[in-house]
Amino acid sequence: MTKTILTLVLLLSGYFLHGQDSYNVQLPTVSYEKLIKAPASADENPGLPSPVVSDGSREFILFKTAANKYACLDVTVENGEPFDYKLGLSGKGNQLKADSEDFPHFAETGIHTTEELANAKTITGLSVAKITVDARPWGSSGVGFVAGDETIMSVIWADNQTVEKLGLTHPDMARPLFHFWNAIHYQEKYNAEQEPDSSLQLVSFFYNGKELQFRVQGSRGWQESIFNDEILGTGHLEIWRELTPLEQRFLDEKYKHLTGEQMERLKKELSYLHTGEMVLFYINRYGFYEGHNEYRVDPVTVASLFGLKSINELHQAANGDLYGYFIAHFTENPE
Repeated sequence: MTKTILTLVLLLSGYFLHGQDSYNVQLPTVSYEKLIKAPASADENPGLPSPVVSDGSREFILFKTAANKYACLDVTVENGEPFDYKLGLSGKGNQLKADSEDFPHFAETGIHTTEELANAKTITGLSVAKITVDARPWGSSGVGFVAGDETIMSVIWADNQTVEKLGLTHPDMARPLFHFWNAIHYQEKYNAEQEPDSSLQLVSFFYNGKELQFRVQGSRGWQESIFNDEILGTGHLEIWRELTPLEQRFLDEKYKHLTGEQMERLKKELSYLHTGEMVLFYINRYGFYEGHNEYRVDPVTVASLFGLKSINELHQAANGDLYGYFIAHFTENPE
């Protein structure tokens, strides 16, 4: 199928595939022969950049295992086999889909325009008013997808402004999260086919010079999507890292007016996230990161955690007040 015909089919179906043109962050390339591809491993860190692109368009990140060895995993963001807890399907799911029917500019470029958001009355056939009711606490879930004083559009609009200020796109934000999720998918699939003593146990990974720790836990049942889509959630994903000495010094200097408790919260916001797998798909499909609740994936947190932007660039994007940025709810709607 040619690209033109494929594009037409996707547009008619209400979806478009975010492609390489939607990324503002370009990954370094490495010769395929230099990669230590899992399940093979090395005793020492090979010193390769991570993430990287190799073998044409395949994406890899470097992991450390519980045996203190190093391995590169293919974590390419792509549309794979269906991902559906109800049906017991554990494929990658549709990781590149973007909602082109409601947000054509977003689907094409990876960023919304204010006009596009201001004119949105429905998303996936549901009114934005209904989605907001379902998204608030005790709507379709106890915690909710937005805070009680936020709307679905106020949250999408505010986060879109932040991503644009950072010079990034929503696919840029979703990609490192999908890289992590795809590695966990690989580990589970590999271990299901091996004897217990041959299992692959990943404990940390490297991203833009940072070593990140993580924890993944399941839960009983699943959470339904607030949109008219197939996205479901059941997992708890935690990712964190230590702030570098340079980042610590910057915060101690620029934010010395904060109390000790406030400083601890700011540092945690910049170095830790807790979410579920639903948000990864929401970001790429709609530019939705959830509102102010415990599952929110803040764009500034993503940019900090994965080293997409420096601490000074994040400070500037927050107009010199990162603490105020993190605690403020999004109550203004696009006009």
